[in-house]
Amino acid sequence: MKTNLTKTIRLWIQDVLPMENLLPDTMPAYVDSYVYLFGILTVAALVWLIVTGTILAVFGPDWWHVSTVGHFFNSMHFWSVQAFFFFMILHLWAQFLMAAWRGGRHWTWIGGWLLFLVSIVAALTGYLSQTNFDAQWIGVQGKDAMNATGIDGFFNILNFGQMYGLHIFVLPMAIIVLLIVHLMLVRMHGVVEPFSHPLEGDESIAQNVDKHQ
Repeated sequence: MKTNLTKTIRLWIQDVLPMENLLPDTMPAYVDSYVYLFGILTVAALVWLIVTGTILAVFGPDWWHVSTVGHFFNSMHFWSVQAFFFFMILHLWAQFLMAAWRGGRHWTWIGGWLLFLVSIVAALTGYLSQTNFDAQWIGVQGKDAMNATGIDGFFNILNFGQMYGLHIFVLPMAIIVLLIVHLMLVRMHGVVEPFSHPLEGDESIAQNVDKHQ
């Protein structure tokens, strides 16, 4: 009997990510807390980053220098970056203090850190794509750091075409893919419980909670 690859993949997906986990209609009571908002606020800032970045890319890297509308969208893009990193750092610290890798969530934690690191590179290429003296200064000052690490051979921050291409296509695609994987892992394993709500089978945490009660 031949193995049906399509059926095997479909059954595997249904097993690891059932529909009730992918699109839940109820959430645990402890999710009703501000600390669980930082993740979705990061995603909201990313959506606005993509919208404003797409508009800027369509009209070209020099558009915002000669157009008041372009300057407006460039400003919105800039402040979206600030909001994105602000909420992402809050989210990372919150999950670190909650030990979000508990309960088999280590890949979710690792995926979140990879997303953060790729976002830093995306921000760097964005600053280098401003086509102004600020971008020139950053590139000239940063080239020695790239040379010292030995990555300047394939990541030349003085090459505007390379930085711009990475910023508007390669890195955003990587961020979107990592975000989708991250969200799927969250749906598979659920949001991490606070320490006051011990994980099933986590006796050490349960004992610590009992001592403080």
